[in-house]
Amino acid sequence: MRVAALTLALAVPSLSLTGCGLQPIYAGGGNGFVARELAAIDVPPIPGREGWLVRNALNDRLGRGATGSTSQYRLDIVLDDDLEGLGLLTDDTIGRQRRILRARYQLVDVATDTILVDATAGSDAGIDVVGSEFATIAAEQTALENLAQEVANQIVTRVTRTLRETQ
Repeated sequence: MRVAALTLALAVPSLSLTGCGLQPIYAGGGNGFVARELAAIDVPPIPGREGWLVRNALNDRLGRGATGSTSQYRLDIVLDDDLEGLGLLTDDTIGRQRRILRARYQLVDVATDTILVDATAGSDAGIDVVGSEFATIAAEQTALENLAQEVANQIVTRVTRTLRETQ
């Protein structure tokens, strides 16, 4: 009796979701439409260390090279990496920094040279400036690595939504 009640309790909400039109973005898994389209995006080299980090994060998320697919799209990216001082201490030294990473990107259909997405992504992180210069530099680098991951996530999310809508 309990099993039947539990089954009914779980089935009713799932029935209501099937009629709302929601569909999983990655339907079909690695062989689904969106996964194949993401793997067909080429990300050209981006200048600088921040460009290297963002490009690697994007290639990891896009599954580039996993299927051996040819490039159907190109993702052009221009990055702006800024490190600014925020707080002045009593001895006129900077006590806090903010690192900002912004990306302007375009998803281009290679066959038609049509721009499918033209958008920006970005994030920022706060960094404490401490007495050790090594620790401050390490914190700046860690912030950049984390920001590159966040920007790549934002780009892939937007591109995925666009590709899903074109299906």
